[in-house]
Amino acid sequence: MLNSLRNAARSWVSKVLLVLLVLSFAIWGISGQIFGGLGSNVLAVGDTRVSVMDYRLAYDRQIAQLSQQFGTSITREQAQAFGVDNQVLAQLVAGAVLDEQAREMRLGLSEDRLASLTAEDPAFHGPDGRFDRNQFDWVLQQVGMRPDDYLRNRQQVAVRQQIVEAVSDGLDAPDAFLRAVALHGGEDRTVEFVVLPPSLVEPIEAPSEEQVAQWFEEHRSDYAAPEYRQIQYVKLEPEDIADPSAVSEEQARQEYDRTIERYTTGERRRIEQIVFADTEAASAALDRIRSGASFEDVVAEEGKQMSDVLLGTFEKERVADPAIAEAAFALEEGAVSDVVEGTFGPILLRVTEITPETVRPFEMVSQEIREAIAIDEAHRLVTNVYDAYEDARASGDTMQAAADSQRLEVVTVEAVDRSGRNPEGTILTDLPESRLLLQEAFETEQGIENPPLNLGSTGYLFYEVTQVDAARDRELDEVRERVVEDWTANERSTRLSERAAEIEQRLADGTPFSELAEELDVELQTKRGLTRDANDADLGTAAVAAAFGVARGETGVAPAPDDTSQIVFRVAEVIQPAGAGPDAVPEETRDAMASGISDDLLDQLVARLQSQYEVTVDRNAIQQALSF
Repeated sequence: MLNSLRNAARSWVSKVLLVLLVLSFAIWGISGQIFGGLGSNVLAVGDTRVSVMDYRLAYDRQIAQLSQQFGTSITREQAQAFGVDNQVLAQLVAGAVLDEQAREMRLGLSEDRLASLTAEDPAFHGPDGRFDRNQFDWVLQQVGMRPDDYLRNRQQVAVRQQIVEAVSDGLDAPDAFLRAVALHGGEDRTVEFVVLPPSLVEPIEAPSEEQVAQWFEEHRSDYAAPEYRQIQYVKLEPEDIADPSAVSEEQARQEYDRTIERYTTGERRRIEQIVFADTEAASAALDRIRSGASFEDVVAEEGKQMSDVLLGTFEKERVADPAIAEAAFALEEGAVSDVVEGTFGPILLRVTEITPETVRPFEMVSQEIREAIAIDEAHRLVTNVYDAYEDARASGDTMQAAADSQRLEVVTVEAVDRSGRNPEGTILTDLPESRLLLQEAFETEQGIENPPLNLGSTGYLFYEVTQVDAARDRELDEVRERVVEDWTANERSTRLSERAAEIEQRLADGTPFSELAEELDVELQTKRGLTRDANDADLGTAAVAAAFGVARGETGVAPAPDDTSQIVFRVAEVIQPAGAGPDAVPEETRDAMASGISDDLLDQLVARLQSQYEVTVDRNAIQQALSF
């Protein structure tokens, strides 16, 4: 997180105009003392001053921005550790030197232009989308700012922006640069390679006791035991208190009779249909069938296959066309219907299979019904059980006693670390609300009764930490097997890397690649059309990057995707894209590069101004700003 925060604040010059820009009222809010303060200044650049209050507001705004960006509240102690105070100071210095330069250049802003900028601010627009004075006064009142303060601040930002836009506005990345980018990105290569498996350096002899001890001492922290906690929990959900045995046979049978359709499978019929263009054609076909022709004969005469006329097997309610449903379920098995006026035209139907209605008997489903009734009743009782459990704990009962009184089970997790692993390294997959339970359990104290966690909308999870085993360094005898495995894996990797380097050197010295592959009994492979951003399954990203890091005809070594093998390669061809020009670079990439060049120019401008003007910083005033 520390690195992320530092990276987020690194490119500050391009954002320097926003340091005093007070347009995002709803998010930040600004004190009416922004131009007042405590009567001292954090820094001075010529005749330009930055007050203690200015610094404090910029500092709080930076913390708020970072907290919003990373989704967590950044404390002032964390902000100081991250260097936010120095980042804010750098921003304010950059703004101050620009203001001083603007003052010396006698840059200004007309009242008309200032009024226009204010009117364009959407924060001050009314329902009709136009500037509304009442909205303007209301917004400023909400953030405690006087109109004169806002206008003076808005003017300062607009004047500063004149300098920045003069330096960087309208910049485009040069065509020569874009052409080089297009050539770089569009290039593809042909790479010859072999994959060297670990078996080339196996077997690895067992390490000596001295080697084991030395490896353990050098990597002792890798084998340290994390903090483990023993957790007891009680889960309360409807399923945990449901009692099917308490449901009488009479209740179950009444429910069975009430929901008999749930256990009934309706009659199903396999239906075939021939659709005709008109009623005359359908009647003629029916006459042929009654005269001795088969249904199959008519299907063939219509130029269709039997698979074309199969409608499917359905219950009556699931047949989409009611006319077809009525006719089909009135037929005997194997019979052909009269002409039916279906939705899509005249139809002849045939039913080739009838599956009678079936009803699952009560004896077969009685346990299922009892469980359903018990669960339904348990939903209504969860709150009562919850209250009774909490009352028992409040009266002094232990978790075990309170759980026993409500016929709930206490589950003990003997030892688990923050990641959900037990001492054997196995991830515990059966913990309810695992992530939240572990998070809370490692933030509470041993023996404390904790508020329950919610399980969905109807359940609760009560938990306690009953034992804490602090993190500690393990002794060699506790992890000897792991140490030997790790030493062996490292030795195997080291030897294979050395062997790969030897083979790559022979290849670079002119030994034919095919001869090396035959000698090693490995396959010589070739990849054509390999691009710089390829995620090739055989080479992997590391080998692709290495292959684009050398010239045509050169060789290299890289780890294979399986992290145990090594790849030795040679770049056989380098193919430049035809007609690679500026237009070959995507527009968003061109815009990003132009923005980067603009930022670089602004960096240089601010650096030049900082060397031109004397910058005085009052560290005591900074401490004063951070103390209230």
